[in-house]
Formats: sequence, C-alpha cells, structure tokens
Amino acid sequence: MRVRAPAFYRRARIFLRREAWRRRIVFWCGGLCVGVAAVGLAIAANYVQAWFRDLVAHSPYLALVVTPVGLALSVWLMRRHFPGSGGSGIPQAIAARQFDDSAQRNKLLSLRIAVGKILLTLLGLLCGASAGREGPTVQVGASVMHAVGRVWIGKHQGLILAGAAAGIAAAFNTPLAGIVFAIEEMSRSFEPRNSGLVLTAIIVAGIASLAILGDYTYFGHTAARFAQIQDWAAVPICGIAGGLLGGLFSMIVVRMAAGFSGRAGTLLRGHPVIFAACCGLLVAGIGILSGGTTYGTGYDQAKQLLEGTGHVPQSFGILKFLATTLTTVSGIPGGIFSPSLSVGAGIGANLAQLLPGTPTGAVILLGMVGYFAGVVQAPITAFVIVLEMTDGHAMAVPVMLTAVIAYGTARLIGTRPIYHALSENFVPKHTTDGSRARPHETARALPEAGNGS
Repeated sequence: MRVRAPAFYRRARIFLRREAWRRRIVFWCGGLCVGVAAVGLAIAANYVQAWFRDLVAHSPYLALVVTPVGLALSVWLMRRHFPGSGGSGIPQAIAARQFDDSAQRNKLLSLRIAVGKILLTLLGLLCGASAGREGPTVQVGASVMHAVGRVWIGKHQGLILAGAAAGIAAAFNTPLAGIVFAIEEMSRSFEPRNSGLVLTAIIVAGIASLAILGDYTYFGHTAARFAQIQDWAAVPICGIAGGLLGGLFSMIVVRMAAGFSGRAGTLLRGHPVIFAACCGLLVAGIGILSGGTTYGTGYDQAKQLLEGTGHVPQSFGILKFLATTLTTVSGIPGGIFSPSLSVGAGIGANLAQLLPGTPTGAVILLGMVGYFAGVVQAPITAFVIVLEMTDGHAMAVPVMLTAVIAYGTARLIGTRPIYHALSENFVPKHTTDGSRARPHETARALPEAGNGS
C-alpha cells in the first residue's frame, strides 16, 4: 500500500518546482524593471516641465508656437512609428487582457510601444500639454511585464495585471493604490491564483522606487481635518460637484473617441495632426490666460493649494479642466491622473469660499477625490490614492463618503467608466458579415481610438 506524503511536503515540492520558481523570478524581475522605468519617467518629466517653464518665463507667447507644433508632432510620430501608444494606455492594458492571441496583444503592449510611450509623453510635457505621466506608466509597466513573461514563461494571465498595478504603485509611491487599482479597475474582480504574484511585483517595484527616490508622500502631509459638525456639509457639496464635472469630462472624452458621423467626423478622421495642432493652440491660449499654471501635470499647483502656499488663480480649476480636456481629445500620449487631481484641487478651493469656517485644506482634499472619482468611476481606487498621496488619514471617512457620492452622481447623469469605455475601442467587434474586425478598425474618429486616461 502506497503511503501519501504529508500535505506539507507535497506543498513544499510544488513550491520548489522549476516552473513555479521561473514564474516568481519573472514577476520579480519584471517588477524591478517597471519600478526603474516609472522612476526614470518621473525624473525626466520634472526636467522637461522645468525647461518649458523657463521658456514661457522668457516670453509667454512662445507657447502659441511651441505647444501646437509639439502636439501635432507627437500625434504624427505616434501614428507613424508608435501606433497603439495614444492616450495614457490604461484602456489598452485593459483591452489586452481580453485577448488570447499574443499577436493581438502585441499591438497594444510591446517594448516598442513602451519606448514610444515614454518619449512621446515627455514630448507632450516639454511642449506644455496638460497631461500626466502616471497613466502612461501603466501601459509601460504592462508592456514590460508582457515582454519579459513572453520570453521566459509564455502567456500568463497575471502578467499584464501585475505590470499595470506595479506601474501605479511606483509612479505615486502608493502600493495600496496599486493593489486596489488592479482589483477594481484592471480586473474588476479578485483573482486568488494571481494575487501573490501581483503583490510581489508591486512590492519589488515599490522597493526600486524607494531605493532611488527615497520614502516620500506625493503631495506631502496634510493636517486637514473637520473641527465641527457643520464641516460635514462639504462632503455632499464636493461629491456632487466633483461627480458632475468629472462625469462631464468623461462624457466628452468617450464621445470624441467614438467619433462623429457626417462631415465633421470625416474631417477629424482625415486630419488628426491638424486637429492636434488646433487643440495645442487652444491649450497655449488657456495657459497664457492662467498665467502659466495650467501647463503640465498640475502637481505644483495642487500641492500649493493643499499647503496654502504660492499663488494659484481662482480660475485655475475650470481652466485646468479645459486644458486637460483639449489635451486628452487631441490624442497625444499622456495621462489624466495628476491633471484630474489638480482640477479637483482647484474646484475644492472654489467651493471652500462657499463654506466659510470649514478648513480650506479639507475642502480641497474632498474636491480632489470627488472630481477624480467622477472621472474614473472607481471610488475605492480614488479615495485610496488620495489618502496615500496626501497622508490625510484623519480625513479618511469624509474622503470615502465623498468618493461614493461623486461616483453615484456621475452614474446618475449617464456617464460610463472612462477607461473601460475607451478600452472597447481596441477590442474587435463583429462586422455586418459576421467576421471580426481588427482592433483600431472599430473607432478611428481621433488619432487613437483610446484617447484619454
């Protein structure tokens, strides 16, 4: 009679199998590469934004030439040399997880696309685009993981998920947000089989970020908190206002990506580079009107508003909203994470004037999470990111409640989650003859079907 080995020893043998260790090493190495890429993009983004600030400090009107030319050049390079790299890349990463065919995935995730994503995101920031770098890090992370895994272990369902989550964690120094983003936004479910490997990739990417940049909180530390019961009135106000404006942004971007029929749609499809230049000209005009505050990620302005330092015009929120909308629909590679948080900070500063006696910093914090939750319609991801980025744990309950209200408001006005709505433009649809169309043939109203994020 054959005696079975105890369960402990059976599990140990499984743990030590060559295939299992190969998978672990791939996820560790991939996480390390993603962390280094995220930090490199962050450092380079700071440099190119500083160069643009020096340029417009010399003459603000130079932006009227540099910004439209830069956005047009970015779209031209993207379409000619780096197809699949438009927008932030989160919709592409979501869509790629739905493909079983590696060839289809390679059209959305590859090292070539990752390189193009980094270069063109930096080009946009160099020219004053109102865009972020964190969203692009998701596609870069997913591309790196996909490429590393394809060489060593072939197809693995958790690779793209791990790369995207590690990108968020390393870009913001927010490991918890990376985990929540993977569950709520990327997969929309909890996958026990991949949870350990995904978590490991996030940890390794976070360690790489900490080793290079040190431990930091993205927006510093905020001591904002509610002092009296009347302060809670800011929660529904910021939630509803943020949900309405965030939902409006999402609605505009999704509608533009879907395209228009008739002559207007034909013009947009036929002249994407000219359209990007026109958007760039408007972005430059808004930048001049705002005193140069609406260019770039908006990180400095949001931080100044939270800390009550510096001078940010009262019109910053709405002007940044317009500049980010125009940048996003232009189709250039670039994200909406940081710009959305800065728009929310500006909206919160405006709402704080309607709530005398309520701590301004607290209202700004609620404005940030309200608008961001209205845009992405992922309330858990929104409040976890904001709490980790500001170290505002004293405001945890009001921030959570504001995110839920903003999410509900955006849903009530009929908007769809922006990333998943845009990802549908990269997934083949059935044609009228029953065959399946290829990705990028289903929606081409703008330079890239997946604008946004």
